[in-house]
Amino acid sequence: MKKIGIAFAIILCILSSSVVFATNTATARNTNNTKNEMTQSETVNKLVEMKDNEKKTLEDYQQAYGSETYGLTAYILNKVQIYSIPFCFVGVAISAIYQYVLGIRKLDTRDKGFAIMISIITIFIIAQVLPLIFAIVVKGWRG
Repeated sequence: MKKIGIAFAIILCILSSSVVFATNTATARNTNNTKNEMTQSETVNKLVEMKDNEKKTLEDYQQAYGSETYGLTAYILNKVQIYSIPFCFVGVAISAIYQYVLGIRKLDTRDKGFAIMISIITIFIIAQVLPLIFAIVVKGWRG
């Protein structure tokens, strides 16, 4: 159960990062541009916009919480909250397969599926409530 929780936390950390390494390399184009080059330019522009939006969101969190550390923590907790929803559905589906399909013949497999389901739902609830608790503690008690 601990391994599943640690793996889930690592996956959430990896997926919640939003570093985008892209630059806008708009150069003078000649008349022989292909459609592929234009599509690449549009993609680069969209990546740059996404990067700028994420930076602005992070700055907004830092201004709202009054500290760079608290703002970064709130931003990360928000990303964890968003990405925990699909992982919960996938985890519940896998644990249901263990419990109801594979566990028909083996009781230990059924119990394993039940334990996995309970742990995934617990992690999901914690991931959904933790940003609220953080906001209450930091904004309410800190002032």
